[in-house]
Amino acid sequence: MSDQNPVFIPGPTNMPDRLRRAMQVQTQDHRSPAFVETLTPVLEGCKTVFGTANGTIITFPASGTGGWEAAISNTLSPGDKVLVARYGMFSHRWIDMCQRHGLDVQIIECPWGSGAPADKFQEALSADTDHTIKAVLVTHNETATGVKSDVAAVRRAMNTANHPAMMFVDCVSSLGSMDFRMDDWGVDIAVSGSQKGFMLATGMAILAVSPKAIAAMETAKLPRTFFDFRDMMGANAAGGYPYTPPLQLIYGMAESLKMLFEEGLDNVYARHHRLAEGVRRAVDAWGLKLVAQSPDLYSDTVSAVFVPEGFDSNALIEHVFATYGVSFGIGMGEMDGRAFRIGHLGSLTDTMVLSGLATIEMAMADLNYPIKLGSGVVAAQEYFRATTKPALAKAA
Repeated sequence: MSDQNPVFIPGPTNMPDRLRRAMQVQTQDHRSPAFVETLTPVLEGCKTVFGTANGTIITFPASGTGGWEAAISNTLSPGDKVLVARYGMFSHRWIDMCQRHGLDVQIIECPWGSGAPADKFQEALSADTDHTIKAVLVTHNETATGVKSDVAAVRRAMNTANHPAMMFVDCVSSLGSMDFRMDDWGVDIAVSGSQKGFMLATGMAILAVSPKAIAAMETAKLPRTFFDFRDMMGANAAGGYPYTPPLQLIYGMAESLKMLFEEGLDNVYARHHRLAEGVRRAVDAWGLKLVAQSPDLYSDTVSAVFVPEGFDSNALIEHVFATYGVSFGIGMGEMDGRAFRIGHLGSLTDTMVLSGLATIEMAMADLNYPIKLGSGVVAAQEYFRATTKPALAKAA
């Protein structure tokens, strides 16, 4: 099978050749001055993408899950209470991790397809007059359902309740693809990874940590060794790592940041919105429905699509891969068998998205879905034609 076909899963995403070349470096001494010259600009550049002037960037050789663990283990103690809403697979996994760490997890159950319930957070925090809740956990972009939550609304709810809890946000599948404003939204720890908006291989957890969260380390008693903020911050301050760093990923991150800044972050976000809207037009033309319950919740990085009654989304994803060699996202958790996912983030263009839409259309037609072949592609084409700017104009 050719490796030229793009993937349409919501991460890991397609890696541009420019980044693949940037990571093809020979082994180097990570305790030399050359490493300092590479690491320091990466940490500074990440602050811009997170939207923070006050936060500290901390990286670990891990996936986003490692970033979650670092967030809670450095700031909380056994028995501490955290407040979290469950509205998708990744909010569920964060709940599971907190429970395994011996935290007291207060869960707000929400329908899958909905977002973070700011009003219910406010109600729970207002009722917590003793301030036993130490942290509120929010998934900014729920990858399983294609839902983007309003993080700023959650912070407003916390402020209205006059509650001192920290706010931790999972932005793994949104950072570098959708606008994120850590300082403006009052986020205390934001957790992301290298394999989505940054267009790199999996293997680096990237966190932005507020002064308030750093201060919480002084009393936190959950055990941590590999994920200790103090060790990493101390080594970074001297331009190094407390252990062997993921050197190739750090070089790749330096180049990824260059690519994002060359395009301009606002342009990156606009491109993702435009590609996502093209996908949404296609889904509507097929007569199918998104899992996200309303347009204000639509994610610009992944669309989860319900299949018609009587069809199995897993069979569709298996068929499109076996027949056409292209990957789409399976349904997860409550969406298992009920929905498939189209990832539209990272290194993607109009024509790449159109190829994905055409391919999933062929697969649906093969399996006798009640769609008209070509309908979704035409809807996306019409939208892209109406919103594109000529390449020559861009070059000028």
